[in-house]
Amino acid sequence: MTELPEPTRYGEAIWLQPYPDVLSEDIPDHAPGPDARYETKEAIALAFIVGLQHLPPQQRAVLVLRDVLGFRAAEVAEMLQTSEASVNSLLRRARAAFESRLPASGRERAPLPNSKLERDIVGRFAEAIETGDTDAVVALLTDDAWLTMPPEPYEYQGPTAIGAFLRDRALRRGSPLLVPTRANTQPAFGVYFPAPQTDIARPYAMLVLTLESDRISAITWFGDSSVFPHFGLPRILR
Repeated sequence: MTELPEPTRYGEAIWLQPYPDVLSEDIPDHAPGPDARYETKEAIALAFIVGLQHLPPQQRAVLVLRDVLGFRAAEVAEMLQTSEASVNSLLRRARAAFESRLPASGRERAPLPNSKLERDIVGRFAEAIETGDTDAVVALLTDDAWLTMPPEPYEYQGPTAIGAFLRDRALRRGSPLLVPTRANTQPAFGVYFPAPQTDIARPYAMLVLTLESDRISAITWFGDSSVFPHFGLPRILR
């Protein structure tokens, strides 16, 4: 088997599973309105899809346990076999690292979920992937976009590097079929590839998109198709 194109860098081999949006629909939401709910979802997406990969392991663990999962400092200290003071210090540094990565003028907001703009971007992406039009995918990317493949360490940044990766995938496997879903509050797709000499397509991977204004700023490629049933995705396509 030929090797993958040379990545921009080799990240840490972390594992973050995609989480179906549908499972959070029945969770009580006490935010005062759509804008507040959107800000909350946007912050969660940033933490999981962009920010975590840039934090040292201990800061990442503390941020997730404290700010995302809601454990108390004493509980986190016991889990990580450290002191509460250390946990609080790590949390301060992790939060500061997130803030430092945001532009001073404010990050470009992603389009509202299921808005016309989001549907347009996602639809153009799906059409380009299914027709093997890598140039059209590249045209949708921000200049500093990332493609990551947790838990694999390969990370590609920028349209040129991501384009090389996608062309390599297309040469190896051809064009896939995409079934839309949502994961981690973001647009996502179940990826299927036709099985040779059959009329069916089998699950292969899941793509989760992070949008910024009218562009795609991150593509997260989850290679574990065992999560498909949790998203209501079919086991095969005919």
